[in-house]
Amino acid sequence: MKTSETVSGKSSGERPETAEDFLSFLTEEIHTVIAASTDDDGLPVTCAIDIMDSDENSLYFLTAKGKGFYRRLIKHPFISLTGVWGKDTMSSTAVSVRGYVEETDDTILARLLEKNPYMLEIYPTEESRKALSAFRLYEGSGEFFDLSSKPIVRKNFSFDSCHTVREEFFITDRCTGCGKCLASCSQQCIDSSALPFCIHNENCLMCGMCSEVCTGKAVIRRKTS
Repeated sequence: MKTSETVSGKSSGERPETAEDFLSFLTEEIHTVIAASTDDDGLPVTCAIDIMDSDENSLYFLTAKGKGFYRRLIKHPFISLTGVWGKDTMSSTAVSVRGYVEETDDTILARLLEKNPYMLEIYPTEESRKALSAFRLYEGSGEFFDLSSKPIVRKNFSFDSCHTVREEFFITDRCTGCGKCLASCSQQCIDSSALPFCIHNENCLMCGMCSEVCTGKAVIRRKTS
């Protein structure tokens, strides 16, 4: 895992905001992630990989053709991955992405090796590097989760024409303003200035306590785009 003094990796210290920002942060600051692919029984298999490059629509990584990970990608071309940046839990920022993958060509592989020269220590000869193949992750969606912020910050994003559907808690018109949800919210991200109360989902932990304590059943879980 790489380290940095700012969440964004930029000198200004600004938090990443766009899909391209999140993909760049995953590549440049986190770099090493845990990826889950699917075996022939439909079960998840995890491994550690390095995200070696990105652009506004894609993430790029490589693997060796003899590995089980390579075979799983070819047969089941969809993965999910998560990377965490920070010294400990309370200073951590996580980025999760899921999307389709495709094998690319030698031009992309050469670019990844040039940008990540440490791979030349693992595969030191031209002959040994023939074992490598580069992949592109595309049509993806993800979540940025910053636990170092008070309150926490959670952002959803998508890229390469992927349509994102996310879950959130929502307070309906059944809200009476009793205030039980306010007392239960660990992040104090509920606005009580008007009825119905409003949840700031960007700061919500999705713990569900507001829904649990609402006797009027005004808080619902919904999917939104």
